[in-house]
Amino acid sequence: MMTLEAILAYLHLLAILTMVVFISSEAALCRVQWLNAAVVERLAKIDRVYGIAALAVIATGVARTVWGIKGSAWYWTNPLLHAKLTLVVVIAVISIIPTLTFIRWRKALRNNGTLPGEAEIRKARKLVMVQAHLLAVIPLVAVFLARGYGK
Repeated sequence: MMTLEAILAYLHLLAILTMVVFISSEAALCRVQWLNAAVVERLAKIDRVYGIAALAVIATGVARTVWGIKGSAWYWTNPLLHAKLTLVVVIAVISIIPTLTFIRWRKALRNNGTLPGEAEIRKARKLVMVQAHLLAVIPLVAVFLARGYGK
């Protein structure tokens, strides 16, 4: 059981770190002064991996609650888990706009070679940064949850 717990924790952490790396990459690339055709293509790919990593975070988190040592009753009755899930949902909802934006930019680039305007780039970057900052709060809640706070 301890081996399964360790593997589930590792997979969850790996998914979280992957998510952090790719939202950081989006934030770094989504800048007015850096946006060119190659970056538009790259942003769409990076965002796809970010989305897959987010799904992996959710899947591994659920797996930990179901098969982990503490059990689902311990996790699901703790309000801190619900705080974490709320943050995940808020981030997911916010991420829809940049995802659709990056897809639209790539489509426009491929169709007629146009790049987005400065205002649109700034708006997308702002939403990416909001996601990144909210994502940084989740580990704070997680360490308290793991130590039994909220019970």
